[in-house]
Amino acid sequence: MDRAGFYREARTDLDGPLHGVRVLDVTTVWSGPMASCVLADLGCDVIRVEMPGNRAGQVPPAISGTGLSWFHQTVNRNKRSVGLDLRVPAARDVFLRLVGTADVVVENFLPGTLDRWGVGYSQCRAVKPGIVFVSISGYGQFGPDAGRRGYDPVVLAASGWTSLNGAPDCDPVKAPTFLADDLAGLHGAIAALAALHHRLVSGEGQHVDVAMLDSVLFSSDGYLTLGATGEPMRRMGDEAEFIVPACSYVCADGTVYLVAALDRHWRALAAVIGRPGLARAPGFATNDERRGNRKAVNRMIAEWCLNRPAEEVISAMEAAGVTVGPVRTFEEAARDPHVRERDMLQDTELSNGTRASIVGPAAKFARTPTRVRTGAPAAGAHTEEVLTEAGLDRGALLTLRQAGTIGQAGGGGRP
Repeated sequence: MDRAGFYREARTDLDGPLHGVRVLDVTTVWSGPMASCVLADLGCDVIRVEMPGNRAGQVPPAISGTGLSWFHQTVNRNKRSVGLDLRVPAARDVFLRLVGTADVVVENFLPGTLDRWGVGYSQCRAVKPGIVFVSISGYGQFGPDAGRRGYDPVVLAASGWTSLNGAPDCDPVKAPTFLADDLAGLHGAIAALAALHHRLVSGEGQHVDVAMLDSVLFSSDGYLTLGATGEPMRRMGDEAEFIVPACSYVCADGTVYLVAALDRHWRALAAVIGRPGLARAPGFATNDERRGNRKAVNRMIAEWCLNRPAEEVISAMEAAGVTVGPVRTFEEAARDPHVRERDMLQDTELSNGTRASIVGPAAKFARTPTRVRTGAPAAGAHTEEVLTEAGLDRGALLTLRQAGTIGQAGGGGRP
């Protein structure tokens, strides 16, 4: 199937499959913004509440030629922005008025913080009984560690994940991306959708509790179960404990990652590297045998790859039905025609009029396509627009602005 065929029945009158759902984003850093980013990409009208001192827009580096932070532009695209200091009683009242127009609230402050400000679940529920209130935190809303602060690498370390990451003869290392934040954001978005469905059939809203720690443990491939049984686990570097070969191999002009997941793949690989006699030889014929002969298997493949161009290795292995791919940098991935065809980089106008390639949504919808509709807004850019929609007149807005309750508009508006 080609691209045109996939999108042949696409609608152009909707922002995505969740068009018409309104989300209030009361978040900071990455996990909460990621949850609302997923919802915004899916078509929700996400209104980001900008608190004073939120520095997401200043996280370096700036995207080349824009002067704007990669961090803010990546995770806050497709949103509108309202400047409100929720610690101020008058701002709290404005926020609760917005809650009355919303379907979902997403927040990721330390448990209890929004309650102290008067805008927690109980206060929001009083205004909108059917509200879906998603709280994301390091360790959850209850439990012995619920009051602990949790940043991504700290949570990864606490989960056991970090203990298995890195080379066997080196110290454990953290993930290079915000893995715990990303997983919590995805679980937050999924949970919001599940709660919305429940409300659709029952009329009931609810409080959703997503912990970064739980999200990492859920996505740790059952290793928590092995840990509970005392099963020993070890760091494997870039190899897999249960498949041999599964490793990266240096070529003449780069590196490839190769996996022979089935014994028939191994037999095909053995023929490619000129060692057909090993296809069914004792010590090599089955995966269990190869696991006990890991070093010898890796040595033979490494020797065959070393003086060959990566493309030659890839072509030969793929022709034989063996799974293989290049080990790329993000810069190289950004130039890949397949990545471009999949819309994973989308040319986007940013809030200051510059343009940049912003990472696009992952899931593709044939009927209700999603896209990066707008860059991340300047802080408070839509304050008057959103509050006017909520029923505040010009006099009320002027009073709130003069009192410093609402933030200054940063320019721009919803397209």
